[in-house]
Formats: sequence, structure tokens, C-alpha cells
Amino acid sequence: MKLLIVEDEDTLRDNIASYFTEEGNVCESCGTLDTAIEKLSGYNYDCILLDIGLPDGDGFTVLDYLRENNKNEAVLIISARNSLDDKINGLNVGADDYITKPFHLAELKARVAATYRRKTFNTNNKLIFNEIIINLPGRTVNINDTRIVLTRKEFDMLLYFIANKGKVISKNAIAEHMWGDEMDMHDNFDFIYTHIKNLRKKLIDAGCADYLKSVYGIGYKFSAE
Repeated sequence: MKLLIVEDEDTLRDNIASYFTEEGNVCESCGTLDTAIEKLSGYNYDCILLDIGLPDGDGFTVLDYLRENNKNEAVLIISARNSLDDKINGLNVGADDYITKPFHLAELKARVAATYRRKTFNTNNKLIFNEIIINLPGRTVNINDTRIVLTRKEFDMLLYFIANKGKVISKNAIAEHMWGDEMDMHDNFDFIYTHIKNLRKKLIDAGCADYLKSVYGIGYKFSAE
């Protein structure tokens, strides 16, 4: 995941960034409202960890900005404010979860993962990543207005890559997720290359950007940029 940490306590901000970076995530951080808005105006993130008590304004302003600009980042509020009114206000204006300081980083990690899952596979049963539109119950995929036909494995593989966008995924991890015990039947990972090559061609032929990148000697990455 690509995270934006908006927190004015330097030590806490650095600890959170180090923890999530070690878990394989991409982390950017800032300590003011103005810098947060500046970053959000130029980049997209998977999840925002948002302190609402910032030195130059109320963190709730970030939620207003996301709503007004139709941005879909998941937001988890981290705050020293423990009042019920603050929690209700945060959730009502667009936050997805709320955690009160102090907290354990392991709990924060679990909350972020759960928040991101709920946001990604949202209640309208539609997953959207840029021009890729996936209808989850119908298992259909459109690139803008163009329907593409995927095999069951290609569909599941596309979901897996989008859920892990921005991460380098090893061939072994892909094989274990997609085939489980069946992978023991194969002598090498050539079958993964074949599925990815076919999926990539179908996406590009329908007008999709080339998000699937090979990482030499390791595996693949679904670019989030």
C-alpha cells in the first residue's frame, strides 16, 4: 500500500513510517494541514493516517478536501481526542475508522488493513482502479466502456494485483495465492508468465495503461502510479 501519514508529533510519525515501511509499504509523511493538502493535490494514496489536531488547522479539513475533489483514499483517524462527538463527527464526514492514542503499532496495522479492504472491495460491489472497472459479483471487467473477457485465473490474478498494487510480488507468492497445492504439479513458474502475458495483452488491447511490470529475478509489480 501507499500511505500518507499526517501527524505533527515527530517521534510518533517517524515510528509509524518506519513500521509500515518495514512491512513493505510505501510511506510519505507530513506534520501540517497545508502540506497534507499539497501532497493530496498531486498524488493518490491507498490510505491516509490522519491526526485531526494539527498545528495549522483541523484535520477534518482533509476529509472535506477528499470529498470535494472526489478522491477515494481510505482514511483512518489517529487522535488524542477520545470524545464520542469527535469520533462520530470524523466518521460522519468521511473517515473510515478512528483509533485513539496511545495505541500499539500492531493494532494500527490491523486497523489499516481492515480499512483498506473495506474501501477497496466496497459495498457497491464494484472495484475501480483508474480506467479498470471490476464488477465483483458478476466477475466482469471493463476498461472504460470496453468489456474484456478474462479466464477465471486471469480475473482472480487481476484482483490480486490490484489489491497489492505498488508492491513487488514474488512468483512464489503469486503461485501460492492463485494455485495453492496445485503449484506442486509444476516444475517451474512458466505457467505464471503465460497467464500474466495473456492478462497484460487483454488489458492493453482494450486501451488500458501498462500497469503490469516484470521485476527481474523476483516477480511482478502492478504499478500504482
